[in-house]
Amino acid sequence: MHILLKQQVYCAIIRFTKSFMQTMEYRLCLTAYTKNAACSEFLKTTYVAQSTYLALFALQHRGQESCGIAVNDDGVFNHYKGDGLVPDVFTKERLERLGMGNMAIGHVRYSTTGGKIINNVQPLVIRHIKGNLAVAHNGNLVNANDIRTEIELKGGIFHGTSDTESIAYSIVANRLNSASTEEAIEKTMSVLRGAYSCVVMTATKLIAFRDPNGFRPLCIGKTADGAWVVASESCALDTIGAKFVRDVLPGEIVVFDNEGLHSNKTHCKPNEIGSLCVFEYIYFARPDSIIDGASVEHARMRAGAFLAKESPVDADIVIGVPDSGLDAALGYANESGIPYGIGFIKNRYIGRSFIQPSQNQREDAVRIKLNVIKENIKGKRVIMIDDSIVRGTTCARIVNLLREAGAKEVHMRVSSPPFRHPCYFGTDVDSQENLIACKFDTVDEIAKEIGVDSLAYLSIDATHKLAEGTDMGFCDGCFTGDYPITVPKDMPKDKFEEKIGKYTLD
Repeated sequence: MHILLKQQVYCAIIRFTKSFMQTMEYRLCLTAYTKNAACSEFLKTTYVAQSTYLALFALQHRGQESCGIAVNDDGVFNHYKGDGLVPDVFTKERLERLGMGNMAIGHVRYSTTGGKIINNVQPLVIRHIKGNLAVAHNGNLVNANDIRTEIELKGGIFHGTSDTESIAYSIVANRLNSASTEEAIEKTMSVLRGAYSCVVMTATKLIAFRDPNGFRPLCIGKTADGAWVVASESCALDTIGAKFVRDVLPGEIVVFDNEGLHSNKTHCKPNEIGSLCVFEYIYFARPDSIIDGASVEHARMRAGAFLAKESPVDADIVIGVPDSGLDAALGYANESGIPYGIGFIKNRYIGRSFIQPSQNQREDAVRIKLNVIKENIKGKRVIMIDDSIVRGTTCARIVNLLREAGAKEVHMRVSSPPFRHPCYFGTDVDSQENLIACKFDTVDEIAKEIGVDSLAYLSIDATHKLAEGTDMGFCDGCFTGDYPITVPKDMPKDKFEEKIGKYTLD
């Protein structure tokens, strides 16, 4: 959870409870609670790491580079972090070693600022004069370098290269002169610019806060036995049996303590509609999630229906590229009347190719991720629906798979507009030179490059109509170049990890 510099890390889940059923049976299974065990004088402990682990599974699609869990046992923090997928990092033994606690936060990472080093893995755990602090962040700051420089000039020492450290150290600095952590966060938000949905765990509180534009999602849930849960997506709430309560508002600070939920709306902008990243509906989020009041699956089906109206073509079958292209393909088929079919079988044991850190890794992922069902494709005119074309190399590989399977024609329809501009708020599209839509002047030229018979993108107007049921506005800067906030002209991705030979030194 966990968005100058760029960072995309995904904050998974936080839990806060007063009750627990302490049995060895549950220790080896999942967290259980009992209302009858609640006591107002002190917080009961439980194996909160297990529930956090399950929620991280639900959010694995948001990041596969690394993950971490921090557990709070009455002010004593225990945490573990590592590179890799959730089940690889957190074995049963490692989960058990995290022990019991009354709070926990978890995180899965997809980096856009800061490389794959252990010091960038979240949650970040900081011990300072006023107590322990753990921070997890989803988003990307545009002024992280400025904040970092100011802290370093005052003697601060950074251990990693991500923008999350700038958030964490700013909170700590303000906490030294504030009556509470939530007051420190309120002060910190005044200097942060960019995308940030964050959770902070102190000795006695869990705090969630979201940037005033609401670039990245964040929602609140509650279990039947009274445990509060905060997650990037509602699918994580479903996984652990929590009921959705509401979304964290753009600019809102939500505090969970032993008295319940408290809200601070100092940074909320009641007369503005926000700027949620529209790519959440197109690609990032899981289809069974509800983001700011709108169904992700429904949004993707509407994208396909709009595509069928805007860019019809004669064909025999409509297929989708798993997973985020499937719902759009079904929407296209329903609207056009062309039969929907399964064109690809996906290997479920490989991560999402778009968010692999290097091009070689993305191409390798495609080779082993998808296999064509030849019987459904051979001799047919195929409409292939995908969520986006970024660099074009992955798409060309998929088209070639269909050609090899005997497709008579391949017509590609894309459920988003062309990427023409970098994203500064947490999507790894950092340079126009890497975007295929910037390399060619026309859509026909792009079609020829990727090897399709025809190509069409979803219009900008249709993109803004995808999400039904939300009051949020959308950021479409990666498509239009029109950003909700001022962005820097030069924002290197890994400034603090580049070799000194790239620069002339005095």
